[in-house]
Formats: sequence, C-alpha cells, structure tokens
Amino acid sequence: MPIRILVRYVVLFLAGVIYIGGCSTDVMQSFYRNRLIPDDYRFGDLYRLANLPQFKAEQHPCPPAYPADGPRQPIHLYLIGDSFTEPQRISRQDFPVESLHRTKWDFPRYAQLDTSKTNILIIETVERHFRDHFDRYVGDLHIVEDNNRVEVAAEQPATWRNRMKQLEDQLSSKAVESRLETILFFSDWSLWFKELKARLTQNWFGRVDPKTSVTPDGRHLLYYLDTDTTGKNSSFKPLPDTLLNRYVDSLNRIADRYRGLGFDQVYLSIIPNKTSIVAPDMGPLPYNRLIERIQQSPRLTVPTIDIFSDYKASRIPLYEVSDAHWNCNGRAIWIRRVTEVLNRKGRKEERLTTSR
Repeated sequence: MPIRILVRYVVLFLAGVIYIGGCSTDVMQSFYRNRLIPDDYRFGDLYRLANLPQFKAEQHPCPPAYPADGPRQPIHLYLIGDSFTEPQRISRQDFPVESLHRTKWDFPRYAQLDTSKTNILIIETVERHFRDHFDRYVGDLHIVEDNNRVEVAAEQPATWRNRMKQLEDQLSSKAVESRLETILFFSDWSLWFKELKARLTQNWFGRVDPKTSVTPDGRHLLYYLDTDTTGKNSSFKPLPDTLLNRYVDSLNRIADRYRGLGFDQVYLSIIPNKTSIVAPDMGPLPYNRLIERIQQSPRLTVPTIDIFSDYKASRIPLYEVSDAHWNCNGRAIWIRRVTEVLNRKGRKEERLTTSR
C-alpha cells in the first residue's frame, strides 16, 4: 500500500476518533481513564478558562483527614452537596463515621436509613449557588422504607424522554465544542500557545477570559459569577431582607421534612465564594453578606456548620491559586467543623445508650 494512502487512512482514523470523542461524554471518559488525553482540570478550573500562566498550579489531592484504623462512631453521614464535596475531595476516610452517602445536587438518589444508627444529613452548597438551591423544592435525596425500592430505583432505566434529553445535551454545539477543545488544545504543548495569547491579551488590552476576573492587585483569579452583579449568583448582588427571609423559611421546611423522614439532625453548611474571602471589596456594590445574614437570622431553625468566621480570620491561603475551590487548608477547616458536630452527636448518643 502506498505511503500516501496509508497516511490518508491514519488521518481519517484519528479524525474519526476525535470526532467521536467530541460527540460522546462516555468516550471522553474512556480517553481520560486510559490517559489518551490529559485531564483538562489538572491545573485548576479557573486556569482552564483563563490560561494565565501566573495562576498555573497543578492540582494535588489532599490526604485523608482521619486515620484508616481510627475508631468509628455508629453514625451514618449523608451529604447533599456540590463540587466541594465530590468524591475526589471528600470521602469517608475524612470522618469518624461508619458510612458516608453523598447526593449531588440535581442528581436525585434513593436511600434507606438504618434506624439503629445515628443518621445525620448535611446540606452543603457553595455561596454562589445558594439562591439557586433554596429558591425551589429540595428533594434530591429520597428516603424509602424498603431497601428493595432503593435497588429498583437504582436499576430502573432512564425514561425515553430523559435519554433523549441526555443525548440532546451531549450533542449540543457548546458541549461538542468544549470536548473537541479538550482533546485538541489541552496538551502541554498547546497550553504554551494559549498562555501566550492570554498573557498578551491581558497586558495589551487589560482583558481576561470573560468567565474569570482578576483582582485589582493582580494576586487572585476569580470566577466571574462571583463578581457579575447582572446575575443572582454574585457576592455583590443585593439581597433584600424579604428575599432572605424567604430562603430561610424554605430551609426550615426542608430540614423539617428530612427530620420527619427519619434523620436525627439536619445541618446547613454554606461554603464561601473565593471572592467573598479574598476580595470582598472588589464589587461595584457592597458585599451582600449572604452567609452571615443567613446563619444569624432569628428565623432560622436549622443548625449551621460555620466556616465563614474561620475563613475570615485566617492568615493563610484557603483557596487554590488556579481554582475556585478550597485548598487543603480550607478543606481541613470544614472537615474539622463537621467532625466537631459528629463528635458532639456521638457523645450524646453514647450517654443516652449508657443511661438506658
């Protein structure tokens, strides 16, 4: 076979593989697992958007916070959470509990509570998405009485409508474009060119990727949702008392419902936006103090796991340089506060058992 024909077939094959990867999330995941393409989040989600070399920092997992052979309390910990508590950041190895069950926002799951254990639910949300989550009915975690119903719900195939919606989302132009960009332009050699372009655009025109913001002193890279007051996610979007009270009432109803379903206690945990800690004066409007006002509201009946106070008092960096998420120091503060709650609950249950 002539070389030029062989080359033609090789090019067609590679083009086909790239195209299939761009059209399918599953294929992309297999590329990641087999290390055919690098992880485009390896230097952080904000760097992935901005490509500014001064904010480039490789991401490393934090070590487990609790000894593997440490004693465990008869507590089953449940989480409804976002990317801050996803498995690569938080696991059972971080807490003195028998089990950890996590439900991702907007991805409902079913569970059966073990009534012989202490069942604790933590509802965790990053500050920027607080309004999105509590301006609606929260039913992401479904509690059932029969374990067979849990298994049936887990095995039940998606409806035709849901499958079509998933296929439509996968084949949307934005999703395909994003996956193709990952395959073609996130290798180390291509990042050099992207960094050069990003640096020149910043130095010559004072602009960065519109999905990011740089603090005036140039020290921090931020997520644009935190600073853009045209949307409701910003740290600087005004939050009138009437709206705040509506969120608090919604929280109270959610906690009451879950306690009624069998949880011994329900806690709220709001993770501060990076902007709220490192640049609270950056916005065109004053910081709305959402976390403080929610946690201090006299209407709130849900106990909170407060890390905002610790974050404000800290003198060490708590967020990744190139990412909107916490670093190992910030993560350790949250785990410590959660563990304090678990230990208090564990000691109380131990006293009740002993007294019987």
